[in-house]
Amino acid sequence: MGEHTEAAQKEETEARAKRAPVNWRRTREQACGFLASLVRWTGLAFAAILVLHVIFVIGSANTANGIVSFVSSWAGGLSLGFRDLFTPSDEKLRVLVNFGIAAIFWLIVSGLLARILRRIGGAGA
Repeated sequence: MGEHTEAAQKEETEARAKRAPVNWRRTREQACGFLASLVRWTGLAFAAILVLHVIFVIGSANTANGIVSFVSSWAGGLSLGFRDLFTPSDEKLRVLVNFGIAAIFWLIVSGLLARILRRIGGAGA
């Protein structure tokens, strides 16, 4: 019985020795690359929602429509402090300028964060 245990332990030790070592640098690069892509796509989605809101307001879309109300509710939160940054008298111009600036903000911030994450991961070096 002891012979089988020793043989099994020897085989297990040899199997461990034959395994390829984990390349932690590559793993870090992949994880940071994934996070950078996630940040970039999230920023793009936020900017798209804001642009859709601008299009709906300028085009005088039906506010009772489910899509328009969904986009409008999300756009309000995503506009951050830009919602009433400028206050021209024309409502459509106000939405265009303020929500347009918020969309540009999300694109710039997500792009910068993605670049920083890629540099941390070593992919941008």
